[in-house]
Amino acid sequence: MDLRQQFEETLKKVKDGSVTKTPGQTEKLQLYAWYKQATEGDVTGEAPKGFDIVGKAKFAAWERVKGMGKDDAMKYYVAFFV
Repeated sequence: MDLRQQFEETLKKVKDGSVTKTPGQTEKLQLYAWYKQATEGDVTGEAPKGFDIVGKAKFAAWERVKGMGKDDAMKYYVAFFV
């Protein structure tokens, strides 16, 4: 199974709740960042403003992986759940 297929399979398992790991808040932000980097590439635009604390945290997490290749982001995402 190639990396893209592993990534897609992992996404399905996460969506249906059949993964064995339950990530904490910090891990969820890291997984979000890897997911966004793998599917969209580098973060663009401005960070959310005002009281959008969750949006700011997500933006900051994604910004921390800026420059990471899509394949690397997929590898990290899949590896977390292995």
